[in-house]
Parts: sequence; C-alpha cells; structure tokens
Amino acid sequence: MRAFFDLWSRVYDIPAVQRAVYKPVQDAVMGALGDPRDVLDLGCGTGLLTARIAEERPGARVVGCDFSAGMLGQAAARTSAAVFVQGDAMHLPVRDASVDVVTCTESFHWYPDQERALAEMRRVLRPGGRLLVALVNPRTAVVSDVAGRWSRLAGQPFHWPTRRRMRELAEAAGLVVERQDRVRRVPGIVLLPPALTIARRP
Repeated sequence: MRAFFDLWSRVYDIPAVQRAVYKPVQDAVMGALGDPRDVLDLGCGTGLLTARIAEERPGARVVGCDFSAGMLGQAAARTSAAVFVQGDAMHLPVRDASVDVVTCTESFHWYPDQERALAEMRRVLRPGGRLLVALVNPRTAVVSDVAGRWSRLAGQPFHWPTRRRMRELAEAAGLVVERQDRVRRVPGIVLLPPALTIARRP
C-alpha cells in the first residue's frame, strides 16, 4: 500500500486532477476551519492543503502527517511553513489533547481500521477541538458495499462509508457531529458525492 502512494505522489499534483478532484473538498474544509492555534492535517499527501492552511492561517502551527515517504517528500519541498511527520492514522505520533483541529481529506477511506483512526483523532484533539473529515460518502449502503468489493478485487481495498455510517462511526468514537455538508464537484456529484463531516470533541 505504501508503494502505491509513493507512486501516486508523482502524478497527484497534476493541475487538472487537483482542480477536478481535490480543490472543491479543500475549499469546503477551509471554509469550516475557523482560526485554530494548532492543526493536524492527517493524510496530507503532497501537502497542498497543509500549505494552504499555513498560508491562510499564519498564526497557526500546522503539522502534516502521512504514511508515504514519497508524499511527504513532495510536501516538504512545497512549504517550510509547516512541519511534516511520517505516521500511521491508527497510531498517531501526536500527544494527547494537543491540537485544535484535525483535517482529513480524501484519505479516510484507505484506513484499514476506521474506528481506531477516529479514536486516535479524538485522542489528539483538545476538549472543544474539531474534526473536519471529507471523503466520498455514497448515498446508499449498496453503493458503498459494491465500491468496497471492487476495490478489494483491484488489490487496493478501501471503504467509503455512507453519510449516516460516518456519523455513527464518529459518535461511537466519542465525538459530537455538528453537521455534514455535501461538496459539489465533478465527477461524482450524483453517485459518489463527497461530504464534509464536522465533529467536535466534548
């Protein structure tokens, strides 16, 4: 899996890919970010969102975390305004209750233990801190299951939870879901629409 992302890092920043797939989601996250002191951008990839947060929130301490060395190499070359660390979403290299916001865009579906990952996100958030997690949330469980089976057959297993399931997972981790916003982008606006789940640690 790590080798797959190291390879993907070479084409991840192609402008057409970014405009079509990632920018609408990142715009939604930035609109909900607020003015945090400390931000963890989990699954940061090549650091586009991490760098944007650091640029648009210059008073914040921003850390990007990814488990792919290839992605982190691209990210570190992009900006010196953030710190980048290699880490696993199920075992975050971050202290308890040390960040105000965790952002996670288009990576949650790759996590093999989503319950554990959400528990880790809650652990590192300060009380009152918020989680902004964005990914494809299929409209029905049937579409979610079919996509998961296809991905396993293709050798790159992932799981896209429905919006309802995403809410259940977050609440089971001890988070309070404030809202879930649809993100408009092409392709995928009908069958595979992305959504931004905004939750907070009580």
